[in-house]
Amino acid sequence: MQLRVVHATRFDYDGKAVASYNQARLTPVTTAEQIVVHTRLEVTPKPWTYDYRDYFGTAVTAFEVVDPHDTMTVTASSTVHVSRTPVPPASVTWAELAERELADRWVEYLTVRDPVTPPEDFARRAGEIAAGAELPGQAARQLCDLVTEEVQYVAGATHVHTKATETWQQRAGVCQDMAHLALGGLRSIGIPARYVSGYFHPSPEPEVGVPVAGASHAWVEWWDNGWHPFDVTSSLEPDDRYVVLATGRDYDDVKPVSGIYSGAATTGMHVTVELTRLA
Repeated sequence: MQLRVVHATRFDYDGKAVASYNQARLTPVTTAEQIVVHTRLEVTPKPWTYDYRDYFGTAVTAFEVVDPHDTMTVTASSTVHVSRTPVPPASVTWAELAERELADRWVEYLTVRDPVTPPEDFARRAGEIAAGAELPGQAARQLCDLVTEEVQYVAGATHVHTKATETWQQRAGVCQDMAHLALGGLRSIGIPARYVSGYFHPSPEPEVGVPVAGASHAWVEWWDNGWHPFDVTSSLEPDDRYVVLATGRDYDDVKPVSGIYSGAATTGMHVTVELTRLA
């Protein structure tokens, strides 16, 4: 499937912002299953830019706008060809996960940082799942199912800084929250797991040439002799409708646009995402 994604963000200021220094992680990654055919990032007012890849392999565009401005727009347009292969069955064993070499290799994805730290009762249930599972991959899927079954997707129930503990307590959140909770649970039982940001076409059978409104999305991947993706929010394995932007330990590593500025206060931020199947 070939998809075009247009992700636009507009910042409005109550007066003039006199300097703005930012990073954009809005360029999809190229992998064996996802080829970026075309990508472009446009910023208004015209900025100075610098491109690089961060520690986790994500394409980053750093940019600065030093001219006074009351509005700034960041628009990323990409065409991506996606052809995912079926996820193989679980194969890595608990003994293999416990080996020093593997733990050292994926230490960043085993560390339980504050945003994903699971509450005590959730961590206990994760431990029970692990104790009853023959293989880590089986436990990972059961743990994700637990999150899907007990946490309801409710738009607006949380904010960007909500922690996994709060999500579990109120049993409600958005895709970011559900991914964070699953990550904390997976890491608490010794399974390397990472946060994935990107997009997915909401239609099960996308119609060619018809643009639809979408949104940024988040899911998880755990290590099982390769990264195994799973969308906790939708309870399914990502297919060709999914486009990967970035991976990291949690949302803080993959923010679409982040930065600092001086001047007037921000009065609003407006984000739109449009997806179109091209082939």
